[in-house]
Amino acid sequence: MFGPGTRFHRLFDDPCWAAAMIRATVLEAAHPQIGAALVDSSTFVTHPWRRMTNTLRSLQRMAGTDEPAREREAARLNRMHARLNGTDAANRPYDAMDPAARAWVVATMFESAVTMFRWSGRPLDQAAMEELYAQFRAFQAVMGDLPGQLPESLKDFWPYYDRVVEEELENTEALRTILYHLFDHLPAPPLLEGVPTLWAAGRALAGPAIGVVTVASLPETFRRRAGLTELPGAEALTQGAYLALGAARLLPDGWITTENLLDLLSLSPDSDDPRGRTLAAVGDGMKRFGALLRLITPLPDASDRPGAGASAGRSAQGDAGRRGAEEFFDAVLDQTGNGYLDWPDLAAMARELSGRLDLDEPEETRLYAACAAWWRELQSALDTDGDGRISRQEYAEAVPSLAGPALIRVAEVLFDVTDADGNQTIDADEYRALFRTGFRRELLDADGTYTRAAFIKDFLAFMAGRQRSSAFDPLLAQA
Repeated sequence: MFGPGTRFHRLFDDPCWAAAMIRATVLEAAHPQIGAALVDSSTFVTHPWRRMTNTLRSLQRMAGTDEPAREREAARLNRMHARLNGTDAANRPYDAMDPAARAWVVATMFESAVTMFRWSGRPLDQAAMEELYAQFRAFQAVMGDLPGQLPESLKDFWPYYDRVVEEELENTEALRTILYHLFDHLPAPPLLEGVPTLWAAGRALAGPAIGVVTVASLPETFRRRAGLTELPGAEALTQGAYLALGAARLLPDGWITTENLLDLLSLSPDSDDPRGRTLAAVGDGMKRFGALLRLITPLPDASDRPGAGASAGRSAQGDAGRRGAEEFFDAVLDQTGNGYLDWPDLAAMARELSGRLDLDEPEETRLYAACAAWWRELQSALDTDGDGRISRQEYAEAVPSLAGPALIRVAEVLFDVTDADGNQTIDADEYRALFRTGFRRELLDADGTYTRAAFIKDFLAFMAGRQRSSAFDPLLAQA
């Protein structure tokens, strides 16, 4: 129903799909249950590029021809969603496995795809819409959801969609974060990390434009009810943006593909992939250009990371070790970006590692259990005010307590799940599976492997904030 060659599959290589997915994400975030889960557990603010990469990889697996891979990915997503539940700020329960909320995610993707084709001057006829709708319903079925949450026919879908928009969607905190905060603080992608001034200048222009285009494309009834103002000329800007993105389809086949985008987001300059050397050369050129730009038009360096301003603005008279601990807290530990360390942050680490290594249920459960034990140890040692979470200050004042027995257990579990062949060493392929980068020789023993003792030592040193790591920083720190 949705393998290569189908309309569903072709969406992922359509340049307009990026704008459509932003729109769909906003509509998902407006659903109270989904919005609450995003606020409490998601890393989309602090690690947006990583989140996008993971989403694209997941969609690739779900829409590919490898049936076992699709089933494994569906099971992984369901396990991940089963762990996302709680109560929102209004004390209303939320559950990422709620059938109605899951159906709404699929509904927003389908409706945003239809809207994408209309705005880009390629409106779908009735037969094409029905075909695409059937493929999205097949996608929902692969996830294991029972039929009935989404209407069976396209004719019945539109009243369902209008009812949810008019009666259930809200101006949630997650929606406001995406529209008014995310693009204003979006960190640079890998290619532009060395030129923060250039990135900040481009983001200052593009960020507001993305927000205007997204708001203008939302259903009018929801815009009015949520108080989202459509600026004069926004409709023309939206039409122009979609048409401009659609024009990229005229480029030679293969230039714009999901696979190429994933390569760009995942490739490291120190990789042994030949493209890594090209990326490094381009990065050096961008850095020189950025230095020239700063000389011509100096711009203040704004922090890209929410909450990082607190540590960046500390007095120069502060203790250097404490300042380093706070920076590590923001960059690595506070995965959700709320200024505190609590269970959702460690769960986000376990989720990232489980997805990266494509773990099955037993190994994934072991990793989550180890992280849960680590959280209990941290909470007991560092939560001095008993509020159930660890502040930046509490962490900085007791940083040596971070590397306790439970963290050693996390390192051991992570080594075991990375050591796929069970020979008690990590080889090149296993290393790449974890770090998605080249096989850097300086991490290896003389026989070309990475031993358990060396791995655990490096992991503990990194997680205690004692040293940076060119392997672990991209894995857990970079956005």
